[in-house]
Amino acid sequence: MTLRIDIGGLPSERLRFAASPLAELTAMLHVLAEPGHHPQLAGWAGDVWTGLRPELAERLREAEFLWRSSQADFLIPARPRPTLAEELDDVDRIDDERYVTAALVTTCGSDRVHFGTRSPLTDTAARERALDLAQSRGALQEAFAERLLADPAAVRARVRRTLEQCGEAFFDAAWAGAAVRIATDLRVKNDLLRRQGIGAALAAVSDAVTLAPDGDCVIVDKLQDKATSAHGTGVTFIPSVFGRPHLVAVHAPGWQPVVQYPVAEPSAAEPVSLETVTLRLEALAHPVRLRLLRTLARGPHTNRELAHAWELTPPEVSRHLAVLRRAGLLTARRHGRYVRYTLDLPALTALGSDLLGAVLR
Repeated sequence: MTLRIDIGGLPSERLRFAASPLAELTAMLHVLAEPGHHPQLAGWAGDVWTGLRPELAERLREAEFLWRSSQADFLIPARPRPTLAEELDDVDRIDDERYVTAALVTTCGSDRVHFGTRSPLTDTAARERALDLAQSRGALQEAFAERLLADPAAVRARVRRTLEQCGEAFFDAAWAGAAVRIATDLRVKNDLLRRQGIGAALAAVSDAVTLAPDGDCVIVDKLQDKATSAHGTGVTFIPSVFGRPHLVAVHAPGWQPVVQYPVAEPSAAEPVSLETVTLRLEALAHPVRLRLLRTLARGPHTNRELAHAWELTPPEVSRHLAVLRRAGLLTARRHGRYVRYTLDLPALTALGSDLLGAVLR
């Protein structure tokens, strides 16, 4: 399962390593929404939530679909700017169609939102499909999607103001420290790029990012097999202190490829019993179960959503989920007519940082 970015014939100057305040704020917001993904930052997340004004905390919860399971493409800039304000200005220049579609992908919980030539802003059938997918994720997602489709300008302004308030509340202070580590990483990567080429620079990014033997393609270990091209636009690599262990990749049609990669050090795993390890490793030995687990790492899913994502039958998915539940790797909870399955992150963390990083990429 890989993302392949075609860079054949691309000039070296179109391969960029750069810092992005907005991308790092997005990583911080993901930590706040999913602290279980980042046990080493749980203390920071707790302190931030404690210090937030109730109004801002509510704003973060109402828009968390833009950064919780996956990050909206417009929050990971292809052309980073020196300041958060400049990058938010660039987001404002994106037309409503691209903004709304990117937001709906994350709100609906997957990349199943493909409307073709039909716009959910103007086409009734596309709108209803988007709302139905959002409803299956929960009441908050449905309400956000309804507001977004009814008045995109108002939602966009509210999201921007929320991000600006995050700057004042916690981002500015956290960025001051993170920027130093990011600048150090960029010096190393750009020096490798200049002296030894893209292969050496990618090798220093992550074991999950490699250059194809022919040098024409960047290969990123991701959830599903995808392909995109950097021709005419280039590809940008953005280091992140708060992003570990995730590799975030922008690859949707119409968006310039971007890879946000972690520079932080992994934390040590807590030991568990040999019996528990054996049971869990046996559960993960099946490739289908590992794929289901990587999908669930993005957020809770129903049986039918998992079956649709991997072109399996619901009974087949149910059998695999039962094995994972017996191993203590999943929990199930009913929400109305839906039963959602959730990854038990502490249990996965106990198996080791390498497995955690592989699943959460």
